[in-house]
Amino acid sequence: MAKIKKPRSAPEIIKFFSYGIFTVFLGFAITYQFVQPAPPTRLVLAAGSRGGAYLAFAKEYQQLLAKDGIRLDILETSGSLENLSLLAAGKADAAIMQNGIARAEQYPELLGLGSLYFEPLWFFIRKDVSLSRLEQLKGKRVVVGARGSGTRKVVLQLLGDNDIGPESFVDVDLSGLDAVEALKRGDVDALFMISAVSSPVVDTMLHSDNLLLVNFSRAEAYARRYRFLSHLLLPQGVVDLAENIPAHDVNLVAPAATMVVNRSLHPALAGLLTEIIDRVHGRGSLLNTSRHQFPSPEYLDFPLSDDAARFYRRGIPFLQRYLPFWMAIQLDRLKLMLLPMLAMLIPLIKILPLTYRWRMRSRIYRWYDTLQVLDYEVRQKHSRQAVAQFIARLNEIENEVRQISVPLPYASELYLLRQHIDLLRRQVKEIDVDEGEDGSQTV
Repeated sequence: MAKIKKPRSAPEIIKFFSYGIFTVFLGFAITYQFVQPAPPTRLVLAAGSRGGAYLAFAKEYQQLLAKDGIRLDILETSGSLENLSLLAAGKADAAIMQNGIARAEQYPELLGLGSLYFEPLWFFIRKDVSLSRLEQLKGKRVVVGARGSGTRKVVLQLLGDNDIGPESFVDVDLSGLDAVEALKRGDVDALFMISAVSSPVVDTMLHSDNLLLVNFSRAEAYARRYRFLSHLLLPQGVVDLAENIPAHDVNLVAPAATMVVNRSLHPALAGLLTEIIDRVHGRGSLLNTSRHQFPSPEYLDFPLSDDAARFYRRGIPFLQRYLPFWMAIQLDRLKLMLLPMLAMLIPLIKILPLTYRWRMRSRIYRWYDTLQVLDYEVRQKHSRQAVAQFIARLNEIENEVRQISVPLPYASELYLLRQHIDLLRRQVKEIDVDEGEDGSQTV
C-alpha cells in the first residue's frame, strides 16, 4: 500500500516568511548606503622638525594608534606654518600647530580637536651678554626660528611691536641643536624658540652653564595684546630642584600647541585621535596651572570638531570602553540602522501572520463562492438534467479540494469544506423533480 504524503506546514511557513525576510534585508541594504563608511586605516600627521616636541609627541601617537589598527604616517616639517599649508592643501589629515598663526575664516575646511599644552616662547642669551629687553636686539645676531615655523611668525610680530624690523638685526638661519651650539660658541647673540618645556633642546639650554633664560618682564602686557598668548610663570627650581633650575621665577609668554584636522577626516578617526591626545597630554606638564588642564577645547584658532566636543562632554564612547576600536565602530555604524529596521520589522511582525492566515484560508474559502452560485443555479432551472450536472460538478469540486494542501492548523477548515460539499450533494439528490404535460421536469 502506497504511503500517503502528508502536507507539511513548515515548508509553507518558511516559503511565505522568506518574503518578509527578503524585504527586511532589502531595506537593510538600502539603509546601509546612507550610513557613514568605515574609517580608513591610514592617517597622515604633519608634525615638526627632528629633535622638536611635535615630532616626539607624534611618534607617541603613532604607537598608540597602531594598537587600534591605525597606521600613522608622520611628516617631518619646519613647523606650524608648513603644517598649516599641508593641511589646507589636503596633503595631511591632521597637524600639530601653535595657535595664533591663522584665522578660522581663512581656512573654513579646518577644525580643532583641542589644545595640547602650553609651549612657551623661550628667549636665551649667553651669560656674558648684557641684554634684558627686546629693543636691545638691534644689530645683534638672532635666531628667530626656521622659515615656515610658528616661532618665526610670533617673534617677528613681537619684535615689530618693539620697533625692531627685519633689517634691524642679523637673521641667522639655524634651528634646533645647531642653533643652540651656535649660541654657545658665540656665533649667535640671542635665540628664540617656541617649544614644550619637556623638549630635549629646551632642557639642554636650561641645564647649560653659559646660557641664560631671559625673563619677559612685560609678559602680561603681551598676553593682553595678543589673545593667543598666555602669561605663564616658570617657578624657581621647577625644572630641576637639585640644581635649582631656574634660579628664580621667570615670566614667560606662551601660545598653545593644538591639534587641527581637516573637515574631511572620518568622524571615528577624529574621535579616536581626541582620545589619543587625552591619553598623552592628560598627564600634564610643569607649566600646567591645574590638573587635567589639557587637552582642552580652549585656545583654538578653529571651530571645535563635533566629535571632539562629544569626547570632552562624555569621555570615551561607551562601546569603545569595552570593545576593540574596529568592533566598536562597526557596531556603532549598525546601530544607526536599528530604528529603520525596527520601523520595518514591527509592522511586518503584525502583518505577516495575518496575511499568512488569510492566504491559507483563501485556498479554502474561495470554493464557497462557487458552491453558492451552483446551488442557486440548480434551484432556478428545475430540471433533472441540471441536478445531474450539478452533482457532477460537485464531484469535480470535491476532487479538486482533495488536492488542496494546507498546513495542519487549517486542516479542520478543509475537512469542513468537504463536509459542506457532501451536505449540498445529498440535499440536491433529495430534491423531487416532477414532469410537466409537455414532458418537462419541474421541482
